[in-house]
Amino acid sequence: MVRLNINKQHVEVDVALDTPLLWVLRDNLNMTGTKFACGIGQCGACTVLMNGKPVRSCTTTASEAQPYNITTIEGLSEDASHPVQLAFIEEDVPQCGYCQSGQVMAAVALLNEKTSPTDEEINQAMTNICRCGTYSKIRSAIKKVALSRG
Repeated sequence: MVRLNINKQHVEVDVALDTPLLWVLRDNLNMTGTKFACGIGQCGACTVLMNGKPVRSCTTTASEAQPYNITTIEGLSEDASHPVQLAFIEEDVPQCGYCQSGQVMAAVALLNEKTSPTDEEINQAMTNICRCGTYSKIRSAIKKVALSRG
């Protein structure tokens, strides 16, 4: 039995301790906003926040996640009204959309740490891969949120 705090809800899941958090979210808890892509922690489609830090859920086990407060894309807002989600929509970031939940989560973590990140700080923090190449739009969306915070 694994006990997790996901999106401010305490849940117990009967899975092996070495089950990747990604599969607990998707298969056991039906939270499918977190995506599977590479499975080796390289692309970032599976990014969630653990105590506010971006983590690749495909390489994080359920047991490793137990002591943390986990936030998934579903936990940001019920209606896509989080400022980063709105900025991604306004800046026309999504194309295929597959990487977007991971991109949004990484951007949220960055903006929680740096209220007005520089281009270099954005480059260092945003390591998620976008097959559509919308990196300039992602940067614009991050800057839009930073500017709106004043």
